[in-house]
Amino acid sequence: MTPQTSESGPSRTVAPASAVDATTVAASRRARIVLVIALILVGINLRPAISSVAAILEVIRAATGMSSTLGGVLTTLPILCFGVCAPLASRMIGRRTPERVALYGLLLLVLGIGGRVFFGLPGLFLGTALAGGSIGVIMVLLPGIIKRDFPHRLGLMTGLYTMALCLGAALAAGLTVPIQHLAYNSWRLALVFWAVPALLAAWAWWPQLRQPLPHARHSRQVVRGIYGSKLAWQVTGFMGLQSALAYCVFGWLPTILIDRGLTPLNAGLVLSLSIGMQLVTALSGPWLATRGSDQRLAIVIMLGMTTTGLFGCLYAPLTSVWGWSVLLGLGQGGSFSIALTLIVLRAPNPQVTAALSGMAQGVGYTIAALGPLAVGILHDASHGWNSSALMFGVIAAAALLAGLNAGRNLHVETRLEPAG
Repeated sequence: MTPQTSESGPSRTVAPASAVDATTVAASRRARIVLVIALILVGINLRPAISSVAAILEVIRAATGMSSTLGGVLTTLPILCFGVCAPLASRMIGRRTPERVALYGLLLLVLGIGGRVFFGLPGLFLGTALAGGSIGVIMVLLPGIIKRDFPHRLGLMTGLYTMALCLGAALAAGLTVPIQHLAYNSWRLALVFWAVPALLAAWAWWPQLRQPLPHARHSRQVVRGIYGSKLAWQVTGFMGLQSALAYCVFGWLPTILIDRGLTPLNAGLVLSLSIGMQLVTALSGPWLATRGSDQRLAIVIMLGMTTTGLFGCLYAPLTSVWGWSVLLGLGQGGSFSIALTLIVLRAPNPQVTAALSGMAQGVGYTIAALGPLAVGILHDASHGWNSSALMFGVIAAAALLAGLNAGRNLHVETRLEPAG
């Protein structure tokens, strides 16, 4: 092809249209790869602030003189902050892009993780609250970004994001104690270590502020009517109830198994195995959920595995508890990933996705935080676990009812209005 020249002035080569198109496509592909990597790194950092504390809670209590009640409050506090701060995200993006708000959240997460090792118990609680609130805001934003930038890869991207969440929880649960030993048994250094990968995630996310994808970015509109949508409440109910079961398992399964006769080491390993198995269905759950005409069958399968595995851990012979924990982990990883997928699928556009995400995770995590607290109250009242098992069954049944309604192939009905 002969290069074109201008009619006046020095001649210059003009790139063929096909070359320009190829360059644009390559730039878009690179931008998407960078975004995928950044999403994974951010997802990995949305659980260590919680699971790192749980791993060394007894060490922290012994060093600070913290009571058991305060220890329970410390582990519940970030989950409550998820719920309190999640609705703020959809309001904040009325004035700023989701990318910028997410970056602010990551920087506050670094500050919260690092700051909780200073100023004694007040600093520990304030830093934990700041970290939890930051995570709550970030978790609301990411489904909307996935909906906007990967509309034809919703199952895959939601699965990758959910798998990153589970991986982060597993890494912090498994590595915090060894890090503490390497740090001369300093629980403070073991906790502050997790500010480093959070800072790395913020660095990886930074290009999203200055390298926008070629299509239209965030629209300055707000969503009205989300809390009046019956379908939105059903999605919220499923998110909250399956999360309540998950946090009951995280907080109490080792204690239950120890009471049944397992050693503390084996009880912890059973929980670690269960969390590890969540990685499998965290990725495959959304893929399964998007194969059929709706998500109801996938919800039934995942909740069925969760309930069967949980009751197997509670009542089956101890020699089989490892197998039941695998089933439990597969069910819980799939339930959580499908809950996130429902937020994306039930919303018609990114703005509604962000609003529904704020509602489902805000109200949902508030519900979830009550689960572990209720287990403790029931155990103190009954001095056994049968009443807690009954509560698990009721929660699972309610989650199934909410999921069967939320899993229908519908969109929430809302309206968009210009941001005031």
